[in-house]
Amino acid sequence: MRKVDVHPIIDNARFSGFHWLVMCLCALLLIFDGYDLFIYGVVLPVIMQEWGLTPLQAGALGSYALFGMMFGALIFGTLADRIGRKMGIAICFLLFSAATVLNGFASTPTEFGIFRFLAGLGCGGLMPNVVALMNEYAPKKLRSTLVAIMFSGYSLGGMFSAGLGIYMLPRFGWEAMFFAAAVPLLLLPVILWKLPESVGFLVRQGRTEQARKLLNRIDPSLALVAGDELVMTEVKGKSASVLELFRDGRGVRTLSIWIAFFCCLLMVYALGSWLPKLMANAGYSLGSSLSFLVALNLGGMFGAILGGWLGDRFNLAKVVVAFFAVSVVSISLLGFKTPMPVLYALITIAGATVIGTQILLYAAAAQFYGLSIRSTGLGWASGIGRNGAIVGPLLGGALLGINLPLQLNFMAFAIPGVIAALAMTVFAVSGQRSSNGVPAGLSAAKA
Repeated sequence: MRKVDVHPIIDNARFSGFHWLVMCLCALLLIFDGYDLFIYGVVLPVIMQEWGLTPLQAGALGSYALFGMMFGALIFGTLADRIGRKMGIAICFLLFSAATVLNGFASTPTEFGIFRFLAGLGCGGLMPNVVALMNEYAPKKLRSTLVAIMFSGYSLGGMFSAGLGIYMLPRFGWEAMFFAAAVPLLLLPVILWKLPESVGFLVRQGRTEQARKLLNRIDPSLALVAGDELVMTEVKGKSASVLELFRDGRGVRTLSIWIAFFCCLLMVYALGSWLPKLMANAGYSLGSSLSFLVALNLGGMFGAILGGWLGDRFNLAKVVVAFFAVSVVSISLLGFKTPMPVLYALITIAGATVIGTQILLYAAAAQFYGLSIRSTGLGWASGIGRNGAIVGPLLGGALLGINLPLQLNFMAFAIPGVIAALAMTVFAVSGQRSSNGVPAGLSAAKA
């Protein structure tokens, strides 16, 4: 009989086909998630015209899904620490896909808002759980990179949403964009069959035989057998209570990362919801305006991968601070008249340092919180951040409603980036000061 510590096995594992499987399945889930989230910005100019919505009404309608995401992150993030990440992910996937299909049948803004809220519940719950699962299985030296690559599926979904909109909106109307969400539902059986459960959850539940099989897939040379006892230092004796996020010296960094999530998600959804409309008002055609949304998400994908690579080699929190600083400059410059190639470059950089930074924040939070409270920590950070996501579309609608110059609109979108950079500076400094005694987090969120 052997006592086997699970953490070193996962931390020191060689990247294998098993890791590819987990990363690809989680990325696929986030592609569908990103499609469902960015679809509102794609159809917004059309439904504003069809239903005669004012900018403020349109901003409020866009916030219904984000209210759902806030509650979904809080509910399903904590629930998954009790029922398992795999079950939590499956429930969320089914919920947001089904609700998005129903959105295509909405005939009034009220019906549309209700279905968007339900879709938001699933989208909000999915993100923290797939991040926690990927972070748990990723080898330590590749952790930030793998989480970032996986999360680039979110940006890919946004690009797919905008690209499909360029083709489908003029031909089939906005409803067809939502009906297309029925396709992912066909993959639910594959997700249930192939996606592995959290090893930590299995050990906590006493399902050691399943845990041993997974560990043998991660490292076949272990040859674990029925008599081997699995040990995980963070599995026992910890509750999934939100109070745990403030214990053992985690309080300042928890508050810092909540502020960063709030500000970053405000920028993500202000740009995602209003960029096509702002550009249409500036004289660009609908097709060109949607292509800007493609560039924004393309930048988000590359920014996340670059930031993850840098985070694995340097200090992840400091990389996030630098990305926020660049985002402030690039977004502020969007409102000025520039040649088309420069405009596309600025939008791509803004996507890299706003959407990409949001993905890096998930990686930082996943590394900071211990295994037994990881979904709770990610769920609450994401849930608090959703308040910023709710404010983003409303802020855009309010700014358009008072007819500010284009430059001032984008400068207003950039202000939260300054606040977020300051918050993550506090996170990094606090981590360095307490680096010799916090068991549940990583100092300054180092990979």
